[in-house]
Amino acid sequence: MPGTPATSAIPAIPATTREDGVAEAATAPAHQHQDKNKNPFSWRFTTPLFIGSALNPINSSLIATALLPIAHGVGVPIGQTAALVTALYLASAIAQPTAGKAAEVFGPRRVFLAGILLVALGGLVGGLAGDLPVLLVSRVLIGLGTSCAYPTAMLLIRGRARAAGLAKPPGGVLGGLQIAGIATASLGLPIGGALVGALGWRSVFFVNVPVALIALAATLTWVSPDGPLQRPLRWRHVAARLDVVGIAGFAAAMIALLLFLFALPTAHWYLLALSVALWVALVFWELRAATPFLDVRMLAANTALARTYLRFGLAMLCLYVVLFGITQWLEAVRGLSETQAGLLLLPMTLVSGLIVSPVSRRNLVRGPVIAAALACVAGAAGALVLSASAWIGWVVVITLVFGLVMGFVAAGNQTALYAQAPADQLGTAAGLLRTFGYVGSIASSAITGMVFHTSVSDHGVHQIAWIMLGVSLLLLLVSVLDRTLPRKAAS
Repeated sequence: MPGTPATSAIPAIPATTREDGVAEAATAPAHQHQDKNKNPFSWRFTTPLFIGSALNPINSSLIATALLPIAHGVGVPIGQTAALVTALYLASAIAQPTAGKAAEVFGPRRVFLAGILLVALGGLVGGLAGDLPVLLVSRVLIGLGTSCAYPTAMLLIRGRARAAGLAKPPGGVLGGLQIAGIATASLGLPIGGALVGALGWRSVFFVNVPVALIALAATLTWVSPDGPLQRPLRWRHVAARLDVVGIAGFAAAMIALLLFLFALPTAHWYLLALSVALWVALVFWELRAATPFLDVRMLAANTALARTYLRFGLAMLCLYVVLFGITQWLEAVRGLSETQAGLLLLPMTLVSGLIVSPVSRRNLVRGPVIAAALACVAGAAGALVLSASAWIGWVVVITLVFGLVMGFVAAGNQTALYAQAPADQLGTAAGLLRTFGYVGSIASSAITGMVFHTSVSDHGVHQIAWIMLGVSLLLLLVSVLDRTLPRKAAS
């Protein structure tokens, strides 16, 4: 908040130890000192952070090809398995900023490790589950666990940069995190299709266990410990620093909003009214909180950061319409299998990866943000010509264009976030960025659900394209008119 010292939000943890900074190096093994002196951001340090950050976007789409086999396996209608998608979205939208706040209080490495353990537990529970309720518990655990990675990775990277005497980490490091944490979303479809085809639906849960164990071992070995916590830890003091009431209010307001969106086209207006009331109550609470979870004053004053959140949410809405809406159309109208439809989306990931790296290395902001909006407009316009008789290669062209969108959005907005967010609230701010992304993805699910409510058709995909075009034009306006966006972030 204005006038508040940067360290006041977490007074119990010395500033030199709470973010994997200088003091933690004193407790690190000798080989970590040597590694830091040679290259603070070696592959040993970044690998577990990238692996952990990729688990959330991949799991968000990994299960798409397994929903029908799961319905047959546990004996429920196919419509009920959609709750497995909802469960991870809800858990992730709430847990991302919560994990960031917890990392600011307890230390990012501790929260990162806790998240990895939750992912392994969730994968094991889901792989052994015999009914839908247990599978829902598994997806919630996976959502909570995978949500810990991205915001804590941002804090760990910033702490390592400060320890090395850098004002900002190398652009390539942030670029790698962007690829892992955002651009990998489209990988879930082909990976899930291959796993289900070869090993059955349980494999989309079990696969999390070995990956989580690898990330766990790598983190314990290569990421330096957090500094010591102040003792004793009193519950009331910890609850105040975490702002538990604020977290609970945010969760309740978000759940009510997301349930309203997921129920569309049936409008449960009481859920929307409840959500509005909870948001208003949350604002009043956070204005009085000593260490607010959602710093309303900061967001009101930092309109540049608020616009970054808005841009990211709008772009994710369009991207997830392509990931799920266009995929449904390919399967229902063009007769492609889940695996074939997933493979057609691979160019999106490949192109986004190629874009993110050079843009991030140059710390570019304004150019990529505007380029993302222009590509989004072009991709949405291209979707207007899709039809049952259209050349299938046109789908690849559209996914290539949205690969540009994904790459430019990831690089430009995350670099902007790093520069715009208050230093002592970077974890929460990074988590909120992902929350806005999930709100966009959930809105895309609501749109596709309404348009394809009775059947999937060419007319429906054209309706989706018009909606994407409108959203893209709004994204373009928000990007072009934002004069606070620098050409590039300071090195």
